[in-house]
Amino acid sequence: MTKTTVHLVRHGEVYNPKKILYGRMPGYHLSSRGNSMAVATSKFFRGRDVVYLAASPLERAQETARPIAEVTGCEVDTLDDVIESLNTFEGLRTKGLRSALWNPRRWPLLVNPLEPSWGEPYEQIAERMLGSIERARTAAAGHEAILVSHQLPIVMVQRTVLGQRLPHAPWNRKCALASVTSLLFEDNQVTDIFYSSPAQEI
Repeated sequence: MTKTTVHLVRHGEVYNPKKILYGRMPGYHLSSRGNSMAVATSKFFRGRDVVYLAASPLERAQETARPIAEVTGCEVDTLDDVIESLNTFEGLRTKGLRSALWNPRRWPLLVNPLEPSWGEPYEQIAERMLGSIERARTAAAGHEAILVSHQLPIVMVQRTVLGQRLPHAPWNRKCALASVTSLLFEDNQVTDIFYSSPAQEI
């Protein structure tokens, strides 16, 4: 029986003074606090048997992966399938009194939160993430792998593994900035899931 662990790391805090939903937009980098978070999370992997490291192509994920690469000695592979989910509201402010969602012409995109109607279907996010996890598990068979991704894609994996419905209340997500969700495999089956937040004090 081959035991393998695949760790899903959420990127650190992003510099976003205008508070917009940046999604897949380029040019959004870690803040100074986010860089500190990435360093703190990298220490979680010190001395571990990590042989494979990959990250979303977005800047914040690549920047989070860099200190992890230094600690593990792995090169960073770039995987498009662990990228942030698509969202129609990219580039808009979506929270607070200045939210663009108060505009009635955007309401038709909010009609079905179970899909969701404003972006990439939950099932599609889960499918592409699980495909990348399987590739990482194969690449690191008998050892450990790390994928640096984003909150919603990681939550879709968590909920799939735990047998929960994919539609959910966003405020119930357990996926803090720079957190680690670890999937333990025996051969190709997930046998356990653990959550850690190495950067929670930052």
